[in-house]
Amino acid sequence: MRVATSNSAFTRLAQWTARASGRPAAFVISLAVVLVWAASGPLFRFSNTWQLVINTGTTIVTFLMVFLIQNTQYRDSEAVHVKIDELIRVTSHARNALMDLEDLEGPELDEIRAGYEALAERARKARRRGPRGGT
Repeated sequence: MRVATSNSAFTRLAQWTARASGRPAAFVISLAVVLVWAASGPLFRFSNTWQLVINTGTTIVTFLMVFLIQNTQYRDSEAVHVKIDELIRVTSHARNALMDLEDLEGPELDEIRAGYEALAERARKARRRGPRGGT
């Protein structure tokens, strides 16, 4: 089965930005910009304009990065959901009703979560009782 890929300019930009901004070089460049700005303070007599430059620059970069990284994280999350759904689908004893849980309303999801919390609690109690205390 072949999955279609998106080649839009925005998708490519978002993926590139997410990869590039997570690298050590991005941190070093950001640190260098802040250090140069701080060192230039005495030259500009720590003026309001000098402060405005860093405030405006960081605000703009942060604002744009939020959208680019959110786009990348959303696509990654969707891909993980599809992969997990496929694993549930092909596992013989799995409950296929668990696929697409993210689409359920709060009360339905809470009910399923409560069932799994009860299973986990029973497993912890059995483990505390030891190997002969149950499964």
